[in-house]
Amino acid sequence: MKLSDFDYHLPEDRIAQEPLEDRAGSRMLVLHRRERRWEDRMFRDLPRYLRPGDCLVLNDSKVIPSRLYGRRKGVHALPIGKHNPKRREYLSGRVEVLLLRPVSEDGLTWEALVHPGRKVRVGEIVYFNHELEAEVVWRGEYGLRKVRFHCEGDLYEKLERLGHVPLPPYIHRPDRPEDRERYQTVFARERGSAAAPTAGLHFTPEVLEACRRAGAEIAYVTLHVGLGTFQPLRTEVVEEAKLHSEVFHIATEEEAKIRAAERVVAVGTTVVRTLEAAARGERGETDIFIYPGFDFRVVGAMLTNFHLPRSSLLLLVCAFAGRELVLEAYRHAVEAGYRFYSYGDCMLIV
Repeated sequence: MKLSDFDYHLPEDRIAQEPLEDRAGSRMLVLHRRERRWEDRMFRDLPRYLRPGDCLVLNDSKVIPSRLYGRRKGVHALPIGKHNPKRREYLSGRVEVLLLRPVSEDGLTWEALVHPGRKVRVGEIVYFNHELEAEVVWRGEYGLRKVRFHCEGDLYEKLERLGHVPLPPYIHRPDRPEDRERYQTVFARERGSAAAPTAGLHFTPEVLEACRRAGAEIAYVTLHVGLGTFQPLRTEVVEEAKLHSEVFHIATEEEAKIRAAERVVAVGTTVVRTLEAAARGERGETDIFIYPGFDFRVVGAMLTNFHLPRSSLLLLVCAFAGRELVLEAYRHAVEAGYRFYSYGDCMLIV
């Protein structure tokens, strides 16, 4: 398969830059796979599509303020006399660090994306403030690094004060204080994501209660969103692409709810990947890549936002509902003025 077969045209003004004031006020395109049709609804209509025996599965991962801005730290050697060099620290170019996940037992070494990647080398120190610095200890491709934090006290507490909400690059504005609440699901509890599981952003406690009243069980899984979800595919041949692994967990009691369901309704592509990876015996981490031809063992319906062209997430949706039908529905959504991507509208596939 060619990645170019999963492209579509999206005008810039269709990309949502702001969340709606009302979380549950989004539009919802309902896609009926077998009947090959769709209907325009509102997200609040979701409970009407649920029934007794369903299990609605949500990702409870919590976004951390994982974007840090700092400066490269260097040293000047100022010779004073023959044997008395004096060293003076200075700060140079600005550096952006997007934390992805901790990779050491003490939680101080992290995998991260660093920009500008070409300039920041192993051994360099990035200075954030007098309480927090990080040393680059490993260098990968496309800005991928491992950084080791130098700090005293709780790192997460410092991130809460210094870090920024990791809004995606297609939102062309700086993050604001209100994004800390809106770029987070109302059921988030397990901290660790570098991006929101966006299909869950539409839910309110009232909508969740309406889903229960419709007869659906509600279960939670955890997948911490990272490169495996949002990194671009870098090969034209789909089958040659590989995703980065992401950490996931399903508690025993939640797994029992899912197993007992007549139909599993996954909220978001991260939930789909979690459930299908677990069904194949994976535990702890997964790099599962779902594209057309995939055999779904667990998921019977899916709620998802609209995804970028040529992305692994769009391929997953096409695997579930068929490429031609999905791209036709996307073209309808563009023409009908749906709002796209993280703060945009959603699609229910049944």
